[in-house]
Amino acid sequence: MKQNPPAEPEPAVPAGADGQPQDLRAAVEAVLMVVDEPVTAAELAAVLEVPAARVSAILTELQREYDGYTGGGPGGTVRGFTSMRGFELRDVAGGWRIYSRAEFAPAVSKFVLGGQSSRLTQAALETLAVIAYRQPVSRARVSAIRGVNVDSVVRTLVQRGLIDEAGMEAETGSMMYRTTPYFLERLGLGGLDELPRLAPHLPGLENLAEFEDTTY
Repeated sequence: MKQNPPAEPEPAVPAGADGQPQDLRAAVEAVLMVVDEPVTAAELAAVLEVPAARVSAILTELQREYDGYTGGGPGGTVRGFTSMRGFELRDVAGGWRIYSRAEFAPAVSKFVLGGQSSRLTQAALETLAVIAYRQPVSRARVSAIRGVNVDSVVRTLVQRGLIDEAGMEAETGSMMYRTTPYFLERLGLGGLDELPRLAPHLPGLENLAEFEDTTY
């Protein structure tokens, strides 16, 4: 009886520098390219149906790869270094997301904004600082601290996605405001506990913590 030739083994999926299959690495990259806010390793793992530890390892390796590292030798020593990419993978605001590198910001801004600036005004920065360091806080309280009406500035910050509503104040029924995950993302922070000391950045608000929690 004629015997069928033995089936050829399927070709192995090539592994990356971190030892992970290339198709899984590519899948992680594909998802990262379409997210509009930082995504956690656990969320990626749930979508890809793999352990979160594997995704975490891939994210760390991709971050190093984008920064120009070509791999690690025994004991974690670096084997080589190549030119970094024009983008980087950051771990900010509790998740991971791909960003263009800060050193190329002028070129990116020129393309996206047509050379026009969209910086916040000093008034908006001061109002945002008060909300960030005193949140949740009402507009009346922010106005009392700054000494000016902040209604229009608060609306601008809400439109920019930097702050949002945080419920009503029990004593007065006033709307409270807090910062958003996008605020942390823009500042490159993992959480509010990483906010820098205020005094060196916005002189005049250095005594913000001394204001009493008086109802306004």
